[in-house]
Amino acid sequence: MSVPDDSPTAYEDGPVAALRRVAFLMERGREETRRVQAFRRAAATILPLPAEEVSARVDAGTLTELSGIGPSTAAVIEAAVRGRVPGRLEKLEASYAGPLTQGGRALRAALRGDLHSHSDWSDGGSPIEEMAFTAIELGHEYLVLTDHSPRLTVANGLSAARLGRQLDVVDAVNAHLAGSGFTLLKGIEVDILDDGGLDQTEEMLGRLEVRVASVHSKLRQDSTGMTRRMLGAIANPFTNVLGHCTGRMVMGNRGTRPSSEFDAEAVFAACAEHDVAVEINSRPERRDPPSRLIAQARDAGCLFSIDSDSHAPGQLDFLDYGCERAETAGIEPDRIVNTWPRDRLLDWATPSG
Repeated sequence: MSVPDDSPTAYEDGPVAALRRVAFLMERGREETRRVQAFRRAAATILPLPAEEVSARVDAGTLTELSGIGPSTAAVIEAAVRGRVPGRLEKLEASYAGPLTQGGRALRAALRGDLHSHSDWSDGGSPIEEMAFTAIELGHEYLVLTDHSPRLTVANGLSAARLGRQLDVVDAVNAHLAGSGFTLLKGIEVDILDDGGLDQTEEMLGRLEVRVASVHSKLRQDSTGMTRRMLGAIANPFTNVLGHCTGRMVMGNRGTRPSSEFDAEAVFAACAEHDVAVEINSRPERRDPPSRLIAQARDAGCLFSIDSDSHAPGQLDFLDYGCERAETAGIEPDRIVNTWPRDRLLDWATPSG
């Protein structure tokens, strides 16, 4: 039996929209993933059902007989079917719907998209289409899908064959969204290997539109070796963005981790020389690069990309955090590549020669 919901406020968007909004706000508020997924599973359960069947189950009190529907999700469905704002949704709107930061609002409005996101093809929690639909709802003109490369097995990194299949899915999503003004772009977060190479075949890298290169292993390597690694990746013509360059963690359920050591002057000079953007990673637990390195990259003449590094739809809104940091650092909007229109972004990201 579902939990009673006493909210008197009228609601017209339906139960699937209510469940998706609950999950989005919980992700935006950084609530526990396991609890969020219950609402996304419930939305997937009722999505293919006729509205009449859902309404009949509400009347009969049998929603929880469906796989993936529990008392909490049933309460949201019941309220939405009866035309009321679910109480859980009302509380989440009050807690999490406002701006995530005080600063960076003008810069956030100038962003046209996001160059770093993950789906359930690697270590993200949601299907590709859910990430795309949420990006549209947030007003993005483009989102780059950047699931992990094969060496990062802990994150279910994509082999060349799996990546090829994913590109077909991206094409299908874009065909479905034709005319929407939104494009899902083909990308990767490619591991920087120990020798500075990129963890994917050149043939597959050439089929992509945007490539974020990041270090995920041997983060405590000595400064000389880490610098050599990063310089090798930056000089690779396929590299467009240097992702979360220090690898640090400042908080969160994975604990903290110190910054990697490298010659920042040499790395940022190389980024400026090779037209590689330095990522301002918007995840609150990363705050990467640290403020002093953002300033150093700014003074070196680097381009930047403010990215969510989202692993769930609600995390796409984490861009607020990166925008506030970029504004504080005094970075001009035109130096931030995801303020650019799609065609200008793609021209920049296409390897020369």
